[in-house]
Amino acid sequence: MSKADNMLQVLWLLKTRRRMTAREIAEALEIHVRTVYRYIDSLCASGVPIEAEAGHDGGYRLPDHFRNVPLFFDMEEQKALAHAALFAKEAGYPYGDALNRAVTKLQRYANEEQWDEVNRHLSGFEVVHAPADPRQEPFLRMLEQAVADGRTVVMEYQTGRDQTAVNRELDPYGLVHWKGKWYTVGYCHVRGEMRSFRVDRIRALSPAEAGFTRPADFSARRFLLQNLLPDPEKPEALVDVVIRGRREALNDLCDHWLFGHGLLERTGDEEARFRLQEQTVKVMVPYFLLPYGRAIRVEEPPLLQERMAEVAESLAEHYRTSANPR
Repeated sequence: MSKADNMLQVLWLLKTRRRMTAREIAEALEIHVRTVYRYIDSLCASGVPIEAEAGHDGGYRLPDHFRNVPLFFDMEEQKALAHAALFAKEAGYPYGDALNRAVTKLQRYANEEQWDEVNRHLSGFEVVHAPADPRQEPFLRMLEQAVADGRTVVMEYQTGRDQTAVNRELDPYGLVHWKGKWYTVGYCHVRGEMRSFRVDRIRALSPAEAGFTRPADFSARRFLLQNLLPDPEKPEALVDVVIRGRREALNDLCDHWLFGHGLLERTGDEEARFRLQEQTVKVMVPYFLLPYGRAIRVEEPPLLQERMAEVAESLAEHYRTSANPR
């Protein structure tokens, strides 16, 4: 362990206990007593006000006014870090090992009362999430590093389940975790434009020799949402969608990420009007509405009514064929 890490551990020990002798510190860190003296001298030289008390009950201690400096975490901060680690783990955060080490340090250098308090809050705090695929972790790490370094990557990417993977060069500008999936957004050299790619569809990934300069104001999150949500600057590409139905179904629909952003007005409890992109209405909306069954009815536009009928008929035909194989 480095000198800086050991010096930080000395501070943590002095924070969690009222007073410690040099020998107690040496035993806790498994280092020589003379090394403890050097660390104490270095900390004092850097401005840490460590107090030394002589005598039988003497030792080193931190004054009360220094025990809550920003270097240390108060109880609310410790609880927040433990909760955040739980969220990150369930989302498939690629640096989970480092995050676990950080939480372990909290436990190691908190006193028993403090860690009992953190555990009380953790025991009643849970996250329900689809299991993260551990195979994505090396790809996420490599992409995160490429974003930070401005390094082009070469990836083998499968656009769909039944399609052959193709090689692409990508300048990754950012990573986004959205609706249980990780996406990387950047400039695709094959298409010659900005694109988003699902990380779970990457079959191979490696760094390239080329580099790039990431636009200073670029937001991967904003790019991803702009390709899904209505663009008010292009009204010619938008259509109004009117849906009637049960109040509970409409409430649920208005909370949906797509319909909620496109909500224009709610007329009473049984009707809602949305403004959505025409292409989205053709391609995505029928599949979002199908699970509601007879709880809702599309009043307009006729385009969506026709698409709902086509999708429903196609699904019915699929199951009729499956039930009566030739």
